[in-house]
Amino acid sequence: MAIAKLTLELYLPLNDSLKGKRGILKPLIARIRHDYNVSVCEADAQDVLSRAVLEIVCVNSSSGLAQRELEKVAHRAENWRLDAQLYDYYIELVD
Repeated sequence: MAIAKLTLELYLPLNDSLKGKRGILKPLIARIRHDYNVSVCEADAQDVLSRAVLEIVCVNSSSGLAQRELEKVAHRAENWRLDAQLYDYYIELVD
């Protein structure tokens, strides 16, 4: 069994309020949870209006499958919206 964690760093250039940030992140988190059956949380920069850090965790039978699944999630987040730009992402594997 393999556990993998994806950290997404998003840049929200047009956002000007916490309510606006929630309006961008909430549908993204719901879509990722629904489509990929993973756990998602906002891990850092909760008070920063133009930045968001999401952490996504996946459990799978092999580390290769877990990594591919999280790469799909990262590409989905990259193409999600024009007002939420993927700044960086990285995947950590725990065997």
